[in-house]
Amino acid sequence: MSSELTIGTYRYEHTEALFDGRVTIDGVDATLETEALVSDLFRQMLEGRYDIAELGLTYFLRTFDLQDAPFMALPIFPNRNFRHSAVFVNTEAGIEKPQDLAGRTVGEFALFGHDAGVWPKGILSDEYGVTVDQCRWVIGGTDHPIPAFDWLPQPVPDGVDVRHAEDGRTLGAMLESGEIDALISVDVPQAMLRGSTKIARLFPDYENVERDYYRRTGIFPPMHLVAVRKELVHRTEDLRSVYRAFAEAKELAARAYVEDAAKQHMSLVTPWFSSLFERNRSLLGEDWWPYGLRANRKAVDTFLRYHHEQGLSERLLTSRDIFVPEFLDT
Repeated sequence: MSSELTIGTYRYEHTEALFDGRVTIDGVDATLETEALVSDLFRQMLEGRYDIAELGLTYFLRTFDLQDAPFMALPIFPNRNFRHSAVFVNTEAGIEKPQDLAGRTVGEFALFGHDAGVWPKGILSDEYGVTVDQCRWVIGGTDHPIPAFDWLPQPVPDGVDVRHAEDGRTLGAMLESGEIDALISVDVPQAMLRGSTKIARLFPDYENVERDYYRRTGIFPPMHLVAVRKELVHRTEDLRSVYRAFAEAKELAARAYVEDAAKQHMSLVTPWFSSLFERNRSLLGEDWWPYGLRANRKAVDTFLRYHHEQGLSERLLTSRDIFVPEFLDT
């Protein structure tokens, strides 16, 4: 008799095969669900809807400071992105280089320390000497007002000035008007997409900066992982089936790009995609989106350090603290 599990994940191209039935989870009667917003998945997992679900790294890690941490992780990373490109500045604020952010008022999307914020703030500290306590922080929605999240812990370190944007205000509008000097956001401000000259990226040549970062560090920053309720951790075979299925679905998506290269990716609407694909494979390797802990340990440990340094974790966690023990050798 198959085990029953309710699993939540966003419908990416590399999870699509789980939803359309091309990949099944052996020995598991799985109910796959998604949400329109990936943050809704996070909230639903924290509120108890799912047995297993995709969680943003910081959303997952904040639960480890609860009296009884509810989750452990599988080394599945369904979302990753380079994040130098997530830092935006007001073009009239006189910010020409990363060090100019010190002493400034900076907006941040959703919460102090969202996944796309922890990474660039850690990099700003490591490589440019700008730490979180050197800035004033305003939290809110980039283009749509959002209330403060009340469904997860929101630690703020001592000595750091953090406030939520006033009701009805958006960080994108505040950046364009100069009310804030900079913004760290998973979302690109709509004003910038519309061509506003008041907003620019801190790193205008962000692709080359991010490629150089990867060459030096080997880190392709993971944003999300897959969390499991602690009471299910003993179900090793079921979890291994879940892990294999996510990996197989990802491989199907990756294989399509490899096979389509012979036809110059004519199935895609993006011109010159084959050139980009060749450059990416040359830099990132054959498995450019790896699952398993061995290939991701440095990136995970770096995020854990950043999370602690930015006052978001009470103690410095290690990979052994957060992953299901049977998956430490993957």
